[in-house]
Amino acid sequence: MNRYRKPRDSRRRGAALVEFALVAPLLFTLIFGIIEFGRLLMVQQMITNASREGARQAILDGSSATHVRQTVTDHLKACGISGAAIQVTPGTGKVSFGKPLTVAIHVPFDKVSWLPSPFFLKGRSLRANTVMRSDASY
Repeated sequence: MNRYRKPRDSRRRGAALVEFALVAPLLFTLIFGIIEFGRLLMVQQMITNASREGARQAILDGSSATHVRQTVTDHLKACGISGAAIQVTPGTGKVSFGKPLTVAIHVPFDKVSWLPSPFFLKGRSLRANTVMRSDASY
């Protein structure tokens, strides 16, 4: 029994390669964009949590700005984030009961990106602020 085989058309041999060459740049751009924006959302959540932890530390009795910065730095280090600028307001002195304390974190996205050179978010920064009222009893 002979099976009928369709003769190969020599003009169609490289069609798949040409089609892939046309679609590949779009595919890779989409994949790298998903990676980049996914990392952005992940790091934003991590620095938001770190600022919240720092603010929780800041509102306690006897807490100092240095101790708050160390708490935030430790939290970010555990998450694998470095190069963050941390600001505690007010930075020095005792804060009376009910006064607001702010912990702000600023991280350039270039320092936390998984891609060697971010394409979509190059030069952007991530910021997180947390404001809580002091629980100090003095």
